Amino acid sequence: MRTNYVLVDYESIQPATMAVVDREHFKTLVFIGANQTKVPTEFADALQRMGPRAEYVRISGNGPNALDFHIAFYIGQLAAADPKAYFHIVSNDTGFDPLLRHLKARKVLADRVKSIEEIPLVKTNGATSKEAKLACIITRLQQMKTAKPRTVKTLGTTISALFQKQIDDKEIESLIKALEKRAEISIEDNKVSYSLP
Repeated sequence: MRTNYVLVDYESIQPATMAVVDREHFKTLVFIGANQTKVPTEFADALQRMGPRAEYVRISGNGPNALDFHIAFYIGQLAAADPKAYFHIVSNDTGFDPLLRHLKARKVLADRVKSIEEIPLVKTNGATSKEAKLACIITRLQQMKTAKPRTVKTLGTTISALFQKQIDDKEIESLIKALEKRAEISIEDNKVSYSLP
């Protein structure tokens, strides 16, 4: 399974829990501002339990976007070393969005979320029932806005990627049929159109 790097902008977001990313295929880097001197004990304990899969990165110096530049640098280094990885920036800072568009154009998998619970793999790992999986798929399709898959094949690929290729073709087909039955999508000549909530 691909490695999911979680890069937390601790100046912007102080996650309440880290347990949801305490899994073998996650690595977490928490970027702490030069003037941030305290971290809650519960948070520190959660990172310690992750062992070598989690670390703090104290940025050097102050200034506008100093922490953001550190995160960008680390993504560059990590992407060069692990090009198949997925990078999740946990931040409220929309200044990351141009970087994310550039990374996607370079085929680097990356996104920005406002909480750890929004990371797609965290959501999909908790989705065991068909209804929960359909809810994850609908949310992902809504996020795609005008870039939604236009064919059944690309919809299947999108669903497979959402679930990190952990579900088989038969289940993907079943989920697509369920979306069609619920009138969330309609299919004509292998072309997909959407009626999402």
